[in-house]
Amino acid sequence: MAHALTTSRAWAELEAHASRLKPTHLRELFAADDDRFGRFSLEVGDLLADFSKQRITTETLALLQDLWRAAEVTQWTTRLRQGEAINHTEHRAVLHHALRHSGDEPILLEGKDVMPDVRRVLGQMEEFCNRVLSGDWKGASGERIRDVVNIGIGGSDLGGKMASQALSVFHVPEVKVHYVSNLDGAHLATTLAGLHPASTLFIVASKTFTTQETMQNAQSARDWLVRKLGEKAVAHHFVAVSTNHQAVAKFGIAPANVFEFWDWVGGRFSLWSAIGLPFALSVGFANFRRFLAGAEAMDRHFFETPVERNLPALLALLEVWNTNFLGAATRVLLPYTQSLEILVSYLQQLEMESNGKQVDRDGAAVSYATAPILWGESGSNGQHAFYQLIHQGGSLIPCEFLALREADYPLPGHQEKLLANCFAQSEALMRGKTVAEVRAEMHEAGLSAEAIDELSPYRVFPGNQPSTTLLLSRLDPYTLGQLVALYEHKVFALGILWNLNSFDQWGVEYGKQLAHKLLPILEGKAPMAGLDSSTAGLIAACRKK
Repeated sequence: MAHALTTSRAWAELEAHASRLKPTHLRELFAADDDRFGRFSLEVGDLLADFSKQRITTETLALLQDLWRAAEVTQWTTRLRQGEAINHTEHRAVLHHALRHSGDEPILLEGKDVMPDVRRVLGQMEEFCNRVLSGDWKGASGERIRDVVNIGIGGSDLGGKMASQALSVFHVPEVKVHYVSNLDGAHLATTLAGLHPASTLFIVASKTFTTQETMQNAQSARDWLVRKLGEKAVAHHFVAVSTNHQAVAKFGIAPANVFEFWDWVGGRFSLWSAIGLPFALSVGFANFRRFLAGAEAMDRHFFETPVERNLPALLALLEVWNTNFLGAATRVLLPYTQSLEILVSYLQQLEMESNGKQVDRDGAAVSYATAPILWGESGSNGQHAFYQLIHQGGSLIPCEFLALREADYPLPGHQEKLLANCFAQSEALMRGKTVAEVRAEMHEAGLSAEAIDELSPYRVFPGNQPSTTLLLSRLDPYTLGQLVALYEHKVFALGILWNLNSFDQWGVEYGKQLAHKLLPILEGKAPMAGLDSSTAGLIAACRKK
């Protein structure tokens, strides 16, 4: 069933416009407009976004903004801010922006201001961080904590891990923070191998305290600690981020060491909550507050700025343009800073778990593409891996370059070369290289006519690959907060434009249900009845002695 938006005038005009614009090469668009960068770039706070290399004109943006208004994204934003249960399949509000709100204005949920609870938990986090980093928090044998291990998965792991790596230059010397997520015992075992129980603290992050991967890792970590220090040591070496106080107490964690978060905080939007505790420990709580402040600045920009100058809105609209009107199936993220290497994994969850859906808010199957596949690698590593495919593979692959004006690790001779590669790649992808240019270049290099005829087809680059470049002034807690919140708002806006609920994840739950069913069969405690032949065969192979 076609959604009303796809049958709207705005959608039809965009389809007609795309049909007219597709034959036009980006080279032609630049040749026709000397001020294309000025017309198609935007500076917001510490972020400069250059989307002049996207396959757009001023008419494209105007029509996309008409689509924004037709989808009533601004009205949906108001509903989000007012605490309506826009996550309708789970009957939950979506208020993660409250976690970084510092003003006096209340943020209401069913008539109650959520901010006193938010500030209470922030205060608890700050006190905890100060105790651990000062050495006031002692282990069971009286030693101060030197290592902190966060045990979680998905939203309870990726955000903190990404942010901790991104801001490694801000790491405090008092503790080293580790992240364990994978159910494979190799992840936990190799982490614990270099640690001492007497100086190690574990954070178990699970809203329900029932997540299989997290709880198995937590139990194994508990066993490791108890073998060395005894049962009573658990209370000194474990804290929890959870809402299941009964299960936490049964595990041996004191109520005072449980950090709360709420149903209106979705897992992949939870870095700003107590889920961010290991990140706060890694950089100190003052820097965590600066991280929140950066996100709040982006919140104000998104909530208050008209669509024409609204950066999350424009990025969302460009994604719709590339996906639904130009036919792109993927988007590649290319951070030219090693510190943001894990951002690719973080955004894969944020974007694809949120909007990787083919059922709309009305319960109907959608008839159009939604979230593109997101992939990528840090530059310049990717240049020596998959850039060949982007340049000459024949697929439309919108690219998103991310770079820093100032390096966080300013080794002489590195940053200029890194930026030169970043800007050169976006230019090459835009411009390409024609047969005539290739032949002229080879002739100038002194190659024979025969060699030119033989080799020139291999050296032609079609170009016309669209890209956006995001340039951060620097990478610090404030700018990282701006950047992460930018992508959160983009995801929300895309969900509205595509008529999706971006805040549930039923596809994740199905696999968990099947794993729960198969576990007793693998353990030999249940018969292999009713299984398909493939699953039965794999289990039988694993059970062979």
